[in-house]
Amino acid sequence: MIRIAILGCGMMGQEHISYINKYDTLSIAYLCDPNESSLETALAMAEGSPATFEKESELLDQVNEIDLLVIASPNFMHTPQLLRWGQHHITILCEKPAAISEKQVNALKAAQAHLKANIWIAMEYRFMPAINKLVQLLPHIGPIKKVAIRENRYPFLTKIEEWNKDVDKSGDTLVEKCCHFFDLFRLITAMEMASCVSKVHRGLLSDHYGYDVTDDKVIPIIDSAYVLLDFEPDAPGKNASQQSVLGCLELCMFAEGSRHQEEIIVTGMRGRLEAYLPENKVFLYQRPTSLWTDKSKPPPQGSFSEEVFDCSDLRQVYDFVDELPSMHAGYHYCSTAIEWKYLIDAIHDAAEGGKFVPKVSLDDGIKAVEMGIAGLNNITNGDSTSTNVTAHISKSEDNLLNLVLNSAVFDELKLNVQQ
Repeated sequence: MIRIAILGCGMMGQEHISYINKYDTLSIAYLCDPNESSLETALAMAEGSPATFEKESELLDQVNEIDLLVIASPNFMHTPQLLRWGQHHITILCEKPAAISEKQVNALKAAQAHLKANIWIAMEYRFMPAINKLVQLLPHIGPIKKVAIRENRYPFLTKIEEWNKDVDKSGDTLVEKCCHFFDLFRLITAMEMASCVSKVHRGLLSDHYGYDVTDDKVIPIIDSAYVLLDFEPDAPGKNASQQSVLGCLELCMFAEGSRHQEEIIVTGMRGRLEAYLPENKVFLYQRPTSLWTDKSKPPPQGSFSEEVFDCSDLRQVYDFVDELPSMHAGYHYCSTAIEWKYLIDAIHDAAEGGKFVPKVSLDDGIKAVEMGIAGLNNITNGDSTSTNVTAHISKSEDNLLNLVLNSAVFDELKLNVQQ
């Protein structure tokens, strides 16, 4: 039996609980959240009789009774919690983003090699059926040259104390929301970003979010953006520009009612893939064949092919669907269910003497955040739209980051929770 603690019992904590309940091999032993309403809702959902705590320090006292910790707290808390809990021999599933500021990123990178925990960063978009199918089909389109990702969606939902509308608590939209997409760019291209440039809007949803427009210190989060990216192989040859991949991220947070909420278009030298959500379909196009003989005219209809994959049937994507307990779609098209299947398998492999291999490592999580921060640091349409994120954490947690950054021997530190 895998004993689980949920640290953060809001929307995502509750989604994880809904999937954990489906497995006989999982048991929720502890719930922790300072918000009474969230804690009560999670307790009503969880099977069994988990103990509840309002303070993280109280939960940390139980670390020896915990096999798996789920971190689903507000973004700005993730890094300090990873540093505290990462010193213990447990498994950690941490919601994205792993960090929200350059200082937090640097602290995680300094500590990474010394952490004892097995860490998995929750990037649910990787496991969305249509997106995963697109990745499976990449070999059919030849060398990738262009990747475009678009999200047209509704504004951010209400959270406790509206932390997700606060730049210093969320990391701003290019980190909070778009780390998912930057992770997908890396997954699809199998390359690292070389450069980026951004154009953004802020404050368009100030009335919707209820910002105090009279407070000059309030920096509204980003409401829409274009980010152009350039990806290069590790060792580019003579024609480096021909080996690179061009990327474009488009985000609009005031586009309710769009036909598609997410679109991913990948173009290679032999074909093109298009994935659409919530339609949950993937379209594979092959470029014209030898039937296109007269190049003075556009290619005839029969010279290229189209194949459609309906990913609403999970069996089109995953060969282990019948092994899953009865599941629901959740907030991410069943992807959280798939994530839990992979996570449980990884835990069992490690328990049997193998190596714990996360589908999304801490390093993956850090690099997605670094791309978001780079996007924030390279906004070109006016100085007023740029901002430097300073994570909203307590003095003791800031001291923890400083201790990690200034210490040459991390694993000798005693980084305790201070209230």
